[in-house]
Amino acid sequence: MTQDSMVTIEVNGRELKAKAGDMLIEVTDEAGIDIPRFCYHKKLSISASCRQCLVEVKNAPKPLPACATPVMEGMKVFTHSPLALAAQKGTMEFLLINHPLDCPICDQGGECELQDVAVSCGSDVSRFVEGKRVVPAKNIGPLIATEMTRCIHCTRCVRFGEEIAGIREMGATGRGEHMVIGTYIEKSIDSELSGNIIDLCPVGALTSKPFRFSARAWELTQVEGVAPHDSVGSNLHLHLRGNKVMRVAPKDNESINECWISDRDRFSYQGLYSDDRLTVPKIKQSGEWQDVTWEVALDMAAAGLQEIGEGEQIATLVSPSSTLEELYLAQKVTRGLGSNNIDYRLRQGDFRLDGAEPAFSWLGLKISEIENLNAALLVGSNTRKEQPILAHNLRKAAVNGAKVHFINPLQLELNYTASQQVTTPAGMVQSLAAVAKALGATGEGAAAKVIDKAVADDDAKAIASALKDADKAAVMLGNIAAAHPDYSILCVLASMVANASGATFGFLAEAANSVGARLAGAMPDLLPGAKVAAEKGLDVMKLQKLPRKGYLLLGAEPGYDFWDAGLTRNALESADLVVALNTHTSPALEAAADIMLPIAAFAETSGTYVNTAGEWQSFRGAVKPLGEARPAWKVLRVLGNLLDQEDCEYTSSEQVRDELASLCEGVMPDNSVGKTESADLQSAVDGLIRIGDVPPYALDSLVRRASALQQTKDAAPAAICINAEEAKKAGLADCDSAVVTQDGREATLPVSIDANIPDGCVRISAGLAGTETLGAQFGEVTLEKA
Repeated sequence: MTQDSMVTIEVNGRELKAKAGDMLIEVTDEAGIDIPRFCYHKKLSISASCRQCLVEVKNAPKPLPACATPVMEGMKVFTHSPLALAAQKGTMEFLLINHPLDCPICDQGGECELQDVAVSCGSDVSRFVEGKRVVPAKNIGPLIATEMTRCIHCTRCVRFGEEIAGIREMGATGRGEHMVIGTYIEKSIDSELSGNIIDLCPVGALTSKPFRFSARAWELTQVEGVAPHDSVGSNLHLHLRGNKVMRVAPKDNESINECWISDRDRFSYQGLYSDDRLTVPKIKQSGEWQDVTWEVALDMAAAGLQEIGEGEQIATLVSPSSTLEELYLAQKVTRGLGSNNIDYRLRQGDFRLDGAEPAFSWLGLKISEIENLNAALLVGSNTRKEQPILAHNLRKAAVNGAKVHFINPLQLELNYTASQQVTTPAGMVQSLAAVAKALGATGEGAAAKVIDKAVADDDAKAIASALKDADKAAVMLGNIAAAHPDYSILCVLASMVANASGATFGFLAEAANSVGARLAGAMPDLLPGAKVAAEKGLDVMKLQKLPRKGYLLLGAEPGYDFWDAGLTRNALESADLVVALNTHTSPALEAAADIMLPIAAFAETSGTYVNTAGEWQSFRGAVKPLGEARPAWKVLRVLGNLLDQEDCEYTSSEQVRDELASLCEGVMPDNSVGKTESADLQSAVDGLIRIGDVPPYALDSLVRRASALQQTKDAAPAAICINAEEAKKAGLADCDSAVVTQDGREATLPVSIDANIPDGCVRISAGLAGTETLGAQFGEVTLEKA
């Protein structure tokens, strides 16, 4: 900032330096000078509608709103002069004319901005004797409760929808005191960021429906946390009463989540207290589950693993939502048993790139830098639902003029302007190869053969031109790409496109610790510190196609968390021993496991996540684990001791973290990709191919059990989504029931006609009840009317 762009102003006799053009309220906030406000918010456009921030400016004919008054050289401002205070008190009197005086029964009581300002600017007696207006409450969905009589028309919620969420779901009708904030024709609020209007609302008009009337603000204590779902690692405030998480709110972190969080991060805490929470150790005897002590369960687990004897016959499958400490100890126990068979890539089906893919893959840039991109190509990504905060940053880039392109097997509902190439899974490879050809990319191996056969059409040339002409461009692979049967070829092609265009290449990692799992050594070919293992173990697909005698499961649910649910079930049920460390139980887990050990869930354990930008974030346990559950790192430590393994005497999770950190010293993120030898397109099939994306509220055990989230639009039950033309060929109509057959396995599901699905494809989302009997997320299926 140059000296010429700075001005000097005086506020309440105090001299302040400010940037010319900044609004007065921004300058005073930075200086710690309080000015009351309702409509102003640092992340929203200026409305200047509430007038609560009126201040006196010398030589101005009347009080001016601080939120809409730019600073100028020599300006003298008085925020608490008689004129300013009279203006603020007059505004407050008008606001209270129609506002109900029912603070004792309002859910916002104790943390209400109107209450706070009324203390300094209000009066103890009202001069208004006429009847107050009443606005009926509206049902806008399962997440947000409304009491619109309390609304003071600040319009924060309206501006949030338009400017941040990208969907104008709320608006104002009427004028003056007849103005009403609401949705269009009783529509629900469906944005994946909708819960943020709860924080934005300065009064009790919009509150959390799951939290409503369950606790008072002054009863709660606040603990910092990190979101455990997607790979953003949003910073959280956990609000506790006693030993229970009552609600979750965002913690400001400008470099990661700004001041927002997704609905998934906000409401998933409900899953902590679901009826199927695993709270005591259990063992299966004669097909019946029995509660036992920790000593009995751990002794049986250790004895069973030792009895298997052969190290290569033991496999560990870990959830990428596990903490760094848990993943590190899981691989330590596994390798201590003489096995390198450990994998976290549960929703990946193509491993032809193993040994040639990056050891420490990441986003390729900082999260806060996404909004500065001029062009972006996202391959196999529904980032709006998979990583909502990253999608928010991408939307900011698009609004600023960035050219955003998608290559996907389904049409996305976007909240900004972007180009979408919608094609079959096999067509995705061809489309990306066409972009590489348009850029003149060259290489060796399988990808080069695919490029040779590609045709650089107009769409490919447009993407190539956008990436090459941009000052800052990025090519990113998403969750759908990671689950694609030709992921290895997509990965190599994307890297070639990035290199040829000068763009950044990165990965939109799936889960909270997908990046950290590599650093922890939770892979068959990687040791802690992302170092290459001398002997490579088997990947997760081989561990299911070539079943092992013993399996150790960490936080993974059979039927929901694996690329091929049917194959997983067969492998686990054929094993001699399955030891499952989990937070919840389920019919599929009970059928597969022999020993179930209850572990602490989100908010109940300390640990560390490494987000998709490679940032380490540690957190502490906020509440005690439910029942007899214990932190997984402690369970694994004791299991290591019982197995007579060395160096398992840890006394804290911090000690585990520091040991791993020392092994990771000097390791730098690197997205360099080698080559894959096989160019055979596994996604090229003659019949219908399944697109098995994972909906946002089916991602992990916690969100699947969050009752409020499961009532939203994004939590629709499993269905066969197919376009009208393909449905007609199969003799199906909307709302029919059909039998879908995949790999010899069947499921009966309702049919939904969806124009967003390309020809030759059927969308049957994974991770949902009713799909656990089917096969791979991508694979050939047949349909028959039930």
